[in-house]
Amino acid sequence: MKKKVTKIGVLTSGGDSPGMNACVRAVVRTGIYHGLDVFGIMRGYSGMVENDIFKMESRSVANIIQRGGTILKTSRCKEFFTPEGRKKAYENLKNHGIDGLVIIGGDGSFRGAQTFSNEFDIPCIGLPGTIDKDIAGTDFTIGFDTAVNTAVEAIDKIRDTMDAHDRLFIIEVMGRDAGYIALHSGIATGAENILIPERKTNIDDLINQLAEKERRKKLVNLIVVAEGDEFGGGNEVAKAIKARMPQTEARVCILGHIQRGGSPSCFDRLIASRMGYAAVECLLDGRHNVFVGIINNRMSYIPINDAVKKKQRISEEWMKIVKILAS
Repeated sequence: MKKKVTKIGVLTSGGDSPGMNACVRAVVRTGIYHGLDVFGIMRGYSGMVENDIFKMESRSVANIIQRGGTILKTSRCKEFFTPEGRKKAYENLKNHGIDGLVIIGGDGSFRGAQTFSNEFDIPCIGLPGTIDKDIAGTDFTIGFDTAVNTAVEAIDKIRDTMDAHDRLFIIEVMGRDAGYIALHSGIATGAENILIPERKTNIDDLINQLAEKERRKKLVNLIVVAEGDEFGGGNEVAKAIKARMPQTEARVCILGHIQRGGSPSCFDRLIASRMGYAAVECLLDGRHNVFVGIINNRMSYIPINDAVKKKQRISEEWMKIVKILAS
């Protein structure tokens, strides 16, 4: 028989993403509704190691659903990835009586949860809080929709300047290992080229396309590049173009961390609330060490181990759409 969970901890780990607060709110209020004690763990795994843990009430999460960032803060904790650090974290949880964890974060956070759960038999539920949408087992991750809309809004404004000056603009968006923000924002803003880590960038093809468009007097061109593109980010692409086409006026804009901040979209608030609610239900039902996602608008539950091993893949159809619509 599975152990009955009576006290749960919730933490946010890794990079922050809009909607994390909505998710924390859902975990806390669903837990309290079911008669559980809910504890907030500050600064992710660092708070577990340093015993920065506090009891949360329904009022603790009032007026946070619309706020970006995370009230529980987040950080990366090297000590947790040592056996001694995890032992210290376990002792702190035990002293509070915590017998279940909800971890809101990305694949690095889930790897930590998987190792910790295996060592100390603490059931863990993983929720995908990352703007990159790079975790398999869910159609959406908390924060992706907001980040993409932030990028689209910024690129739309930049396009006004592009049109006014007949210029080439290279926009660098976030995405160290995954190109979903670049792909979605690029398609939504009519980018002529989208460069992503999942596809090898052929700079010769890119130069030839730009030269052909120049011959057609198409002087306004937009390139959206993910920061993790194997050729390099926005500045590297601009240097390569300038070296081969010295007459071309190219401007680089790196959107950076504005994509992480801001009030979460309605969609991110909704999926965060659904996932937070489902995480508590999982713990109560004895469904432990799973990753909770949404596929085809239905809740999806897969082992955390599978979520860590697999990556979300960009389909060939998306790349075909980019090529056809940018011609």
